[in-house]
Amino acid sequence: MSADPAPVLELRDLRTRFHTRDGVLPVVDGVSFTLARGQVLGLVGESGSGKSVTGFSIMGLVDPPGRIEGGQVLFEGRDLTRLPPRELRALRGNRIAMIFQDPMATLNPVLRVDAQMVEAVRAHRAVDAARARRQAAETLALMGIPSPEERLRAYPHQLSGGMRQRVAIAIALLHRPALIIADEPTTALDVTIQAQILSEMQKLVHSSGTAMIWISHDLSVVAGLADAIAVMYAGRIVEMGSVDEVLDHPQHPYTQGLIGSLPSANRRGARLRQIPGMAPHLARLPAGCAFAPRCARASAGCTGRMPDLLPAPAAAPAHLVRCIHPGAMA
Repeated sequence: MSADPAPVLELRDLRTRFHTRDGVLPVVDGVSFTLARGQVLGLVGESGSGKSVTGFSIMGLVDPPGRIEGGQVLFEGRDLTRLPPRELRALRGNRIAMIFQDPMATLNPVLRVDAQMVEAVRAHRAVDAARARRQAAETLALMGIPSPEERLRAYPHQLSGGMRQRVAIAIALLHRPALIIADEPTTALDVTIQAQILSEMQKLVHSSGTAMIWISHDLSVVAGLADAIAVMYAGRIVEMGSVDEVLDHPQHPYTQGLIGSLPSANRRGARLRQIPGMAPHLARLPAGCAFAPRCARASAGCTGRMPDLLPAPAAAPAHLVRCIHPGAMA
C-alpha cells in the first residue's frame, strides 16, 4: 500500500494451511500487502477469518498441523519463511515483536517482572544486568507506567489486567523493534484503559517510526489508530485501502455489513443491521466468492472463479476490493 521502495514488511501471496481430519484448511489464502516505516495497518475481520494466523505466520509461530505452504514474508528485504530457525529467533523479540491478547502469554507467573525484562534485554544485547534493568525501567516509564522500579519488583499476579498488558507491551518495545504485531491486545480491558494504551501506542509508533499491524475485530479501535485497513474473510483480504477511504466509502458487501452492524451506524432505537448466516467452514468453502451465500448482491457469476483484489471503481487508486459487484452502501 506504500510507495516506499524499501518497505519494512511485504507479504507476497502468503498461504498457510492446516492439515486436519476434516480436510485441509486454507486459513491464510494468498494474502499480500506492504507496510512502510511508521505505518499502522489494521487487520480486521470476524473470528476465524485468518487475521491472527497471518500474524503468527509472519512471526514464524505456526505450529503443526499448520504450516506455511507458499508465498513470501519479506522483512527488510529478507524472506522470513526461508530463514534458518536460529536467525529467525534472533529477529523475534528484537527487530520484530508480537503483543498477545492475553498478557500471560508473554509473562511468566512465577518470575518477577524485572527478571523477565532483564532476560529479554540480555537475550539480544551483550549488556550487564544493571544496564538491562535500567533499560527495562525506562521502557516501563515510556508506556506511562507509574513507579516503574516498584513494578519491576512485582510478580504478574500483583498487577491489574491493564498493568499486565502495559508490561507485556513494554517487553515488546524493549529493543525498539522495526515491526510490532499486536493481536487484539486491548480486547479484554475496560474502555478507559484501552483508550490510554491506544494513545500511548500511537505516540510511540509515530515517534519511533516502528511499523505496526493491529489485529482486531473492533472497527472503532482501528478507525482511531490505523493509517490503512485490510478486511479479511475466509482467509483472504476482500478489501484494503486507507482507513478513511475504506470506512467512509466501503465497496465490498462484507465490509459494509461490518460497518452497518455498529451501533453508531444505525438510527437511535432502530434494530442493528446484521450480516445473515455464518462464516463458512474452511474445509467446505463454496466455489468462487466465499461470501456469496451471505451476500444480497450475489449473482451466478459469484460462484465462478474467485475475483482478484483490484482497484475499486470510482474510488481512490489504492482502494482495492475483491468483488465483481463492488459499490457504495445502500
